[in-house]
Amino acid sequence: MELIAGVPLLFLTLTLIATSQASQVEKPLPIHPLRSAYGSGHDHHLHGISCASWRLGVEAYNLRDWKTVPSSCEAYVGHYMLGHLYRQDSKVVVDAAALYAQGLNLTKDGKDVWVFDIDETSLSNLPYFAKHGFGVEPYNATLSKQWVDTGKGPALPESLRLYKKLLSLGFKIVFLTGRQEVQRKITVTNLKEAGYHTWEKLILRSPEDTGTAIAYKSSKRKELEAHGYRILGNIGDQWSDILGSNVGQRTFKLPDPMYYIS
Repeated sequence: MELIAGVPLLFLTLTLIATSQASQVEKPLPIHPLRSAYGSGHDHHLHGISCASWRLGVEAYNLRDWKTVPSSCEAYVGHYMLGHLYRQDSKVVVDAAALYAQGLNLTKDGKDVWVFDIDETSLSNLPYFAKHGFGVEPYNATLSKQWVDTGKGPALPESLRLYKKLLSLGFKIVFLTGRQEVQRKITVTNLKEAGYHTWEKLILRSPEDTGTAIAYKSSKRKELEAHGYRILGNIGDQWSDILGSNVGQRTFKLPDPMYYIS
């Protein structure tokens, strides 16, 4: 069993899964036991700049094209992701999205859709990143694929709550991901086991889909609209999920200080 500072990694996964299956959790998660391995929450500094300010720059899209989390910020990012602030920040985004959705008058023709990204939006890869420095280590395509292929990504609780709310309002759900087409079967299994039981479309990247994430997702959204779908909402953890063309009527960005995709 993998250990992080003496704590089983499996405990992190089980905690996330249990939380994702809880119904309408209103209180933020208690601070995760693993957080002690990453400091007491005191800010760290990068060349005289606080890591909290670095994260703000990331979320405000002022810092772009960065490759890894600064090594001096590993403890800070780990504390943020494993503590309650990540959940609270996600709740603010989802609450705003749900309020917006409730105010819409849907056409009831089955063409009103909400686009969800998958990784760090619908499903969490935190068990993987906890083993790899919370983004401090350079991206490793082989190891990342091996993790995805386990099909054990737990649902992000706030995103699952939004998903259920949107279904109750009559939205159709479209999952649009940068995962490869060859990962469709395991992705379907993982989504369903995590609580996402139904959707209109699951769009994965084929070998013919070249270019940046922004270009790829823009083209897929354009295709959706060409088939008569109306994208009323669009949520993702990366700016590349919500930038480009055909982004939808409203976009919502979830926090993610662990990696950047252009």
